[in-house]
Amino acid sequence: MEHTVRAFDQELAAIKAEVTRLGGLAEAEVSDALTALIKRDPQLAAEVVERDRKLDDLELEIEERATQLMALRQPVAIDLRRTLAALKMASNLERCGDLAKNIAKRALILGEAEPMAPLMRPIERMGRLVLRRLHDSLDAHSRDDLVLASEVWSRDREVDEHYESLFRELLTYMMGDPRTITACAHLLFVAKNLERIGDHATNIAEIVHYEITGEQLTSRPKLENLPGA
Repeated sequence: MEHTVRAFDQELAAIKAEVTRLGGLAEAEVSDALTALIKRDPQLAAEVVERDRKLDDLELEIEERATQLMALRQPVAIDLRRTLAALKMASNLERCGDLAKNIAKRALILGEAEPMAPLMRPIERMGRLVLRRLHDSLDAHSRDDLVLASEVWSRDREVDEHYESLFRELLTYMMGDPRTITACAHLLFVAKNLERIGDHATNIAEIVHYEITGEQLTSRPKLENLPGA
């Protein structure tokens, strides 16, 4: 019996390590996509698009291992929560990679257009905020840090507020100068992708909280009438 328990714990630890690795890859994808956009670096943008397949493969591997673990070991209580948390986190992180890929594709297009420095600064600020949230939620997972997970969850509105402000600023530019419409439209998609990554970071914080406590956080407040929602 002790051998069975030890084998289960080892497999669960291995799955968590894979989720941590997937988190590192996803965070790097988001960071590099933002850098490629800000620095107008087409080579880096293309690399981000290409690397997305690694996240897809790793997410599938985690899903297969966690599903097999549940089928063979039939975990209960906290062990079941940990296994389910791995599945849910992997899904959220894979989606972050998809959104980073989308940003990188926009970076490739915007790199060929006229620079729009005044608009890139708020995009960069929002991107750095989203990256910090993602980083903190991943730290909360790796350290089983309930306090940090709760802090990430409670600050969800910050990203929404940045998105709303940026949305209105981009619309103002588009109305003021029709020549900026195409570029601003791409930046609107970038901003929306960043806002969604922020949502996934919050999801991860909620998953960490549930994994540790077994309790669901109540629905987080969202800004009403959020543009593009």
